[in-house]
Amino acid sequence: MTSPNAPHAAIAWPDTARAAHFTSWLGTIAERHGLLQQTLRPASSDASFRRYFRADAEGGGSFIVMDAPPPQEDVRPFVHVAGLIQRAGLHAPSVLEADTTHGFLLLDDLGSELYLHALQVSVEAQQPERADALMRDAITALVTWQQRVPGSELPPYDDAMLRRELALFPEWCVGIECGARWSAAEEATWANACDALVASALAQPKVAVHRDWMPRNLMVATPNPGILDFQDAAHGPITYDVASLLRDAFISWEEEQELDWAVRYWQAARSAGLEVDADFGEFWRALEWMGLQRHLKVLGIFCRLKHRDGKPAYSADLPRFFNYAHKVAARYSPLRPLSRLLEPLMGAVRIDAFR
Repeated sequence: MTSPNAPHAAIAWPDTARAAHFTSWLGTIAERHGLLQQTLRPASSDASFRRYFRADAEGGGSFIVMDAPPPQEDVRPFVHVAGLIQRAGLHAPSVLEADTTHGFLLLDDLGSELYLHALQVSVEAQQPERADALMRDAITALVTWQQRVPGSELPPYDDAMLRRELALFPEWCVGIECGARWSAAEEATWANACDALVASALAQPKVAVHRDWMPRNLMVATPNPGILDFQDAAHGPITYDVASLLRDAFISWEEEQELDWAVRYWQAARSAGLEVDADFGEFWRALEWMGLQRHLKVLGIFCRLKHRDGKPAYSADLPRFFNYAHKVAARYSPLRPLSRLLEPLMGAVRIDAFR
């Protein structure tokens, strides 16, 4: 007979030893937090190996439990950055319990309404003021993050990391997803573009970078927003997170709206004493080039998720990212050779998407 306090049977554990560690750990911490083990159920998953469960608390409320299996995941950066965020006065989950050896965390629950869902609903309901309010909150929180989270306590977002990310595109998107092989001249075009994008990124002032400051990682919460998925934070280019927010993986905006929010960020950042360029046009160029580096990386990651990790759903958004990347590359003369390199790949991805 199953104990009424046992974790919910609907949660699958392919590794029985890990399941036993989890059950023991949860049993140890449940009483002191008033966690009702029998209410444990799946909450969400993401593009990594992490899983999240929700469990009710005695007297109301709920907790989130993270399962991050080593060696694929390491919860110590999450614990570290969560502390930095809270000391900065921002809203992130509190780490209530941590088994860093086995990759289990108990967190407080920020709720279940993602920014992404709230923004999509506001667009569908033709409520632009709701979307604007949410995005302004995200911009205000980002400026606070850049002011108060100490980048010096984070890994450097350096030349090596930028180039490792860019290398995902030819490996997984060009070669595996599109089945293309570049000529020596095309390889040289790619190398030149990478050099230009990396140089632009490294020339920017450095701040703490979330690396995924986008609606899927922000929660509608009080105070707003709640911040998630921050374990990969680094010390790097100041435009990276605002580019992530404005040109998202799962929702797109008209460029006029992007510019409006970019100006609001730029003005707030300058007022806060952050080192954004005094010329908005130059700031916008740096943001677009930074966004292009990110979009090429994400194209590679989404293809890797499909072909290596068995998560094909992300590939539905490949056309969105190709459009982002091509638009920026075609706009700036040093990057136009890259735009021509992307065009046949865009056709291949769209054909595959509609089969």
